[in-house]
Amino acid sequence: MSKKLAIKLLSLFILILFVQIGFAQGYELSGNVVDDKGIQIPGVNILLEEINRGTTTDSKGNYSIDLAQGNYSIKVSYLGFKTITRQINLIEDRELNFQLIPQAENLEEVVVTDNIEKINIKDPEMSVSKLDASSIKSIPVVFGEVDVIQSLLQLPGVSNAGEGASGFNVRGGATDQNLILIDDALIYNSSHLFGFFSIFNPDAVKNLKLYKGGIPANYGGRVSSVLDIRQKTGNTQQLKGEGGIGVISSKLTLDGPIQKDKSSFLLSGRGTYAHLFLGLADNPNSAYFYDLNTKLNFDIDDKNTLSFSGYYGLDYVNINDSFTNTYGNAFGILDWNHSFNKDMFSNLNVSYSNYSYELGLDLVGFDFGNSISNFSLNYQIEHILNSNLSLNYGVSAIQYTIDPGVIEPTTPDSGINFRDLDNKYAFDNAAFISVNQSLTDNINVQYGLRVSAFLRMEDESIDIYADSNPLLYDETRDIYVEAQPVETIKGNTSKIDESFINFEPRVGVSYILDDYTSIKASYNRMVQNLHLLSNTSSPTPFDVWTPSGRFVKPQKLDQYAIGFFKDFETIPFSLETEVFYKDIANRIDYIDGANLIANEAIERSILNGQSRAYGLEVYLKKNSGRLTGWLSYTLSRSEQRTPGRTPNEIGINNGDWYLNGYDKTHDISLTSSYELSEKWQLNSNFVLQTGIPVNFPVGQFEFQDLNVPVFEGRNLNRLPTFHRLDLSATYTPERKNKKWTSSWNFGIYNVYNRRNAASLNFEQNSTTGQNEAVRFSIFGIVPSVSYNFKF
Repeated sequence: MSKKLAIKLLSLFILILFVQIGFAQGYELSGNVVDDKGIQIPGVNILLEEINRGTTTDSKGNYSIDLAQGNYSIKVSYLGFKTITRQINLIEDRELNFQLIPQAENLEEVVVTDNIEKINIKDPEMSVSKLDASSIKSIPVVFGEVDVIQSLLQLPGVSNAGEGASGFNVRGGATDQNLILIDDALIYNSSHLFGFFSIFNPDAVKNLKLYKGGIPANYGGRVSSVLDIRQKTGNTQQLKGEGGIGVISSKLTLDGPIQKDKSSFLLSGRGTYAHLFLGLADNPNSAYFYDLNTKLNFDIDDKNTLSFSGYYGLDYVNINDSFTNTYGNAFGILDWNHSFNKDMFSNLNVSYSNYSYELGLDLVGFDFGNSISNFSLNYQIEHILNSNLSLNYGVSAIQYTIDPGVIEPTTPDSGINFRDLDNKYAFDNAAFISVNQSLTDNINVQYGLRVSAFLRMEDESIDIYADSNPLLYDETRDIYVEAQPVETIKGNTSKIDESFINFEPRVGVSYILDDYTSIKASYNRMVQNLHLLSNTSSPTPFDVWTPSGRFVKPQKLDQYAIGFFKDFETIPFSLETEVFYKDIANRIDYIDGANLIANEAIERSILNGQSRAYGLEVYLKKNSGRLTGWLSYTLSRSEQRTPGRTPNEIGINNGDWYLNGYDKTHDISLTSSYELSEKWQLNSNFVLQTGIPVNFPVGQFEFQDLNVPVFEGRNLNRLPTFHRLDLSATYTPERKNKKWTSSWNFGIYNVYNRRNAASLNFEQNSTTGQNEAVRFSIFGIVPSVSYNFKF
């Protein structure tokens, strides 16, 4: 998009706003919605039944709607709370506040997304995965440990590379293309223990949203999805707690007032102890993790709140004292919310985030460590102009420090030389405006523009290549080889080396066919300036981040989606179907034989290409009754192409399209929950997926008494189809103490003991001498039991 066209679009946006403001009329009904503890609730439905119009509360629990004079019946509803209906006679501007009461004392307090009700049919927001807390906690998972990411994997368009794979993939995107935020702090790796757990403690989570498309303009920096997580605010009235004891881990969360009605705290921790049992069995291996969440909240006055959030998590793996792997996330956040008036609110967020990784290999004789960290500042303003028009605008700035690594020998004969690679620095600045507008009773739109400016600073030392080409092509052997610099000059890390300015328009629209049916469409342009190279065949979360610069251009996404949404009037079912197409320019991939560990110049190992993904998603959900659940199905394809830079070069895979390592043609999940009685709840989960793409050898040759396999192309084969069935039962005994509730969860993961292949290794049978494929599986059948409590 040209700068002139972007300026014209922005001018058009501003003109529309002024026209709408000029036509605003009637009386304003506004107010705030809180729960029984006085905590503001976002996403509450406010419905005027006589005129079938409504709105929802914003992130601060406020709402506003313009109405003509008259009598109205106001219905206030939110999932898990009692619905309130109130009659009013509106003859002037009026402020009306509500306090919602939970439907049951033991109601789960975690709400993972906006509630699923028919009013969402009218919202232009689309491509957003939604789950409530009870759904998350009812899905059977390995070891019986409740996990947010494992629950999201049951939804359409979301997958991962299989059991034991870290991260998650959205609509054919890579794991590094997901923007993961906790209270606006950046997260670079979302997994514990190679993907068996996520770093998100469900007892500390207040709500979350996963945007697969239709992403608002306040988000940027990634080209696949946005996972926006908000931590709980502590109880300002009384001390409360909850926790659980499982097969391999336990957790405990405490929250309560610091000063009653004024301030609160939340402290939540988890830890595993499976390594203790290994030690008792004289097993030299060890693997564990622990994490700690905290949040302090202070109500300064009626207009200002201040909060501090923090997190620290660490994973440690030791295999026979010859392989050690330590990695973890840490962040701290200071957040200030200010209310100018009932229609205008601001949020200032300052955060620091760090991800570090350490690897030790005694067999080779070296230790390696790297890290990435950032300081971030975000300032946003929400402005409700009238019931049909609201704005969200602001600015952000992020300073990145990337430590590519330090490698040092651990034995005198290791053959590894000490190297401390130069840090890389960059700044990512942005400004945005987003508009939510009701054009007519049937058409609602969300549109906006984000302008990003990425500044790559000079390295401490700069390699100069002949013809500015860090990667050479050997035509005689049809292979790429690293170029050697002709000169290395001293750089200035305070000086800008490269800058990239991009305009990122966003638009979404919903057309309401009736109160229960709508059609939605969206378009997104997004830009990503941080790139991850990862050896996807490795079980360790080995991450090499590199910023855009001289030889690495920003990834640019164009995504289109259209969908049909239906809440059935007479039966408790809802249906969502979407088709999408996404195209990404400048997606890098590494050449054959690339070395990622301690690579001083990653530009010598990569080529720029493009990727694309397209597909169909179907989500059928039964929302109420003794039997609830959903069926999700995704039919999709995800490909990449990396052609040569000149007609004489072969590129990667001869320049042809090849499947990404996370492509899955078919992905089916069937999840159900059945209330057998007041004490027993039964849950099940069935998954069936096309096997992930891999490379199988097509031949072999012998070299110095070694059999060397021969491969053709990339990802031309697949692992066998993945499928399994999980079952669980939750027993809630009769409450004998009103201050203490508890439950037992019994589960079986992979009921029929399916040995799903994590990989296939081709080996020579020691008896027959014939080559054979050996399937490596991580899990068979896994029983579990856990005890959970609240007080």
